[in-house]
Amino acid sequence: MFNINFKDRRAIYEQIKDNIKELIISGVFADGDKLPSVRELSCSLAVNPNTVQRAYRELEAEEYIYTVAGKGVFASSVSDAGGKKTAELFEAVEKAVTELCYLKEPKEELIDLINRIYKGE
Repeated sequence: MFNINFKDRRAIYEQIKDNIKELIISGVFADGDKLPSVRELSCSLAVNPNTVQRAYRELEAEEYIYTVAGKGVFASSVSDAGGKKTAELFEAVEKAVTELCYLKEPKEELIDLINRIYKGE
């Protein structure tokens, strides 16, 4: 379910965070589904519980998950997390496109890139 690559340049908590985001966005974890506890996940991945806790803390700040005291950690609906995140991503895309324009990159290359991404290539 979770893929941790110890040779990856990204920190382990970022890999955990990205894996959980992907599972929520793809619908594997639906709104209200209980996620593994920090202890369960840290044991199954053989990582420090603080690493998992950091990933969960950041996911909660981004509104992908929420915690219920005494009950556990649960997935939020994609639409709850999506609005704020969508705005941030569009801002990042706008900055990247602006920078590409300054570098005189052809608009067609960007359009081709977007089309390839949407086609799943």
